[in-house]
Amino acid sequence: MGKRILCFGELLLRLGAPGRELLLQSRQLQVHVGGAEANVAVSLARFGHDSAFAGTVADNALGEAALGELRRHGVDVSRVRRVPGRMGLYFLATGAGLRPSDVVYDRADSAFARAAAEAYAWPSLLEGIDCLHVSGVTAAVGPSSAQAAADAVRAARVHGALVSFDGNFRPKLWATWNDRPAPLLQALLAEADLAFIDYRDVDLILGPEAGEAGLPPAERTIAAAARAFARFPYLQRIACTQRDVRSVDSHLLGALLVHRDGAVHRLDPLPVDGIVDRIGGGDAFAAGVLHGVLSGMEDAQALAFGLGAARLKHSVPGDFNLVGADDVAALVDSGRLDVRR
Repeated sequence: MGKRILCFGELLLRLGAPGRELLLQSRQLQVHVGGAEANVAVSLARFGHDSAFAGTVADNALGEAALGELRRHGVDVSRVRRVPGRMGLYFLATGAGLRPSDVVYDRADSAFARAAAEAYAWPSLLEGIDCLHVSGVTAAVGPSSAQAAADAVRAARVHGALVSFDGNFRPKLWATWNDRPAPLLQALLAEADLAFIDYRDVDLILGPEAGEAGLPPAERTIAAAARAFARFPYLQRIACTQRDVRSVDSHLLGALLVHRDGAVHRLDPLPVDGIVDRIGGGDAFAAGVLHGVLSGMEDAQALAFGLGAARLKHSVPGDFNLVGADDVAALVDSGRLDVRR
């Protein structure tokens, strides 16, 4: 497709309780490779893009296995540093009925978290790159990774690459070291062309606006987007999903995209039932919209593709969305669920 995307962040191992069990209810854990930016990199590779990943992993069997999983899905990992240390982990207990899913992080002092910001030579890492994707999760990991993410987006701006930013606010991570995340997230949003955020992210970064508090979520996001466009001159598009959780297994999922020129595209909520795994759904949406933008789709079409990708991710176990562009297009175009023979 002629576009090369680099995703920067921490590659993680996910250790999940089997089925719907609580953590360590039985003495088993199921392993998946994941991480917000890695999820986007894999999805874009599955959509046919030239996708690469940058970061730091532990120089041991765990790090090599995680990198091997990215390679298996077509992601270039030549920009990943290997250093002595430990892999970042997170533990997942999948919800059921009235019990929501729960995540326990074990990422402190990982090889990625300890890597100095100066370890990343951004001019060379961005060579040949058309788009950089980063996430607020990376800033939340610790001060070094927050600085590295800020350096990355500033270098990408100088390089002339499109900058994609996903807010991905993770209060459990921020609470371990920083109770004022707004300035660090603002530094990332300031360089972004495309942001995956809603009114909650804008309120966090810029402060809430009293007159917006009583608006419905979609209208509140549109109003907050106007404030973000006024503050950040590079920002061109803001996109987000609109989720209504009816139960752990049944959601309604819609989407919204606001352009700097004032155009607003909305997709009414559609059912997502029989959910297998919702982890990575937001990353699947981001990858789908990015695919549309980078492929030259109109904004409405890119939004529809992103929502289709997000809905399909809920049927795929693990963090990665392993469906292809044809699968998403088939859902968007017809929505038929007949067996393919």
